[in-house]
Amino acid sequence: MAVAVLAPTCFAGWLGWHAVAGGSGTGGRTAAASTPAASTPAGSAVPPPPATSERPSASHSPSPSESKGQGQGAAPAGRPLAGRTVVLDPGHNPGNGAHPAEINRRVDIGSARKECDTTGTETDDGYPEASFTLDVVRRVRTILEAEGARVVLTQDGDRAWGPCIDERAAAGNRVHADAAVSVHGDGAPASAHGFHVILPARVVSGAADTTPITGPSRTLGLRLRDSFAAATGEPFSTYLGHDGIDVRDDLGGLNLSKVPKVFIECGNMRNSADARRMKDPEWRKRAAQGIADGLTAFLTGPGR
Repeated sequence: MAVAVLAPTCFAGWLGWHAVAGGSGTGGRTAAASTPAASTPAGSAVPPPPATSERPSASHSPSPSESKGQGQGAAPAGRPLAGRTVVLDPGHNPGNGAHPAEINRRVDIGSARKECDTTGTETDDGYPEASFTLDVVRRVRTILEAEGARVVLTQDGDRAWGPCIDERAAAGNRVHADAAVSVHGDGAPASAHGFHVILPARVVSGAADTTPITGPSRTLGLRLRDSFAAATGEPFSTYLGHDGIDVRDDLGGLNLSKVPKVFIECGNMRNSADARRMKDPEWRKRAAQGIADGLTAFLTGPGR
């Protein structure tokens, strides 16, 4: 998920070869842009527009308690997520490449300082990760709203760049989301394939304290993994994690979250088979259903 601005990868990039070949969008273990962060004068970054984009469901106006993600009582028949708030985070932004100074600006992720964002990766024939993630997230939103959820997006194609990784975490915290999912596509070596879900490690440093969310985030991640595999037929990652699950401590979007949150790398956009599926609107429809099913299973499961 993380890439140099002029050589797309993804924000959730990872160590080793990822720093050379680029990764997808999960949190930049690679440079975010070709312009070094140190070259951006203090205070020169363009102030970001509002961090979230919210489109209320046409058929459901949240009550004050629902706006806090704290629905009370039994959900109406056919609307199992009434009273629930979900934040969906489409990784990256198609405009990031035109704003190297802004996205190279370093922000605090609790345990370190990292670039605001990266450009994301793309398929070999140029289908951008940022376009993939926004399309899938919009489809997920439609499904969840039909189930009664209030859905908030960190961006909805309404920003010139960003938001930064700290803003993406703050979006879920601000609305007291019941769950948050960041959607990405990876940029691993072409021989690698499959999807994986990234869980937050326990991080207690600076502004970060994931202690309260590691347990529920793991439950969310397992539900999401199982439902995504069932809906899409995509195999577990052959290159990261174990049984489709990875745990990381270097992603600001997870470190700074105060609500249950995970990332999903839906496939490797540099692998020809994964890329072919990810470019297919029918497959993206199934991917969205899998993500929505995982969120619904988590939000309606025991203890929720």
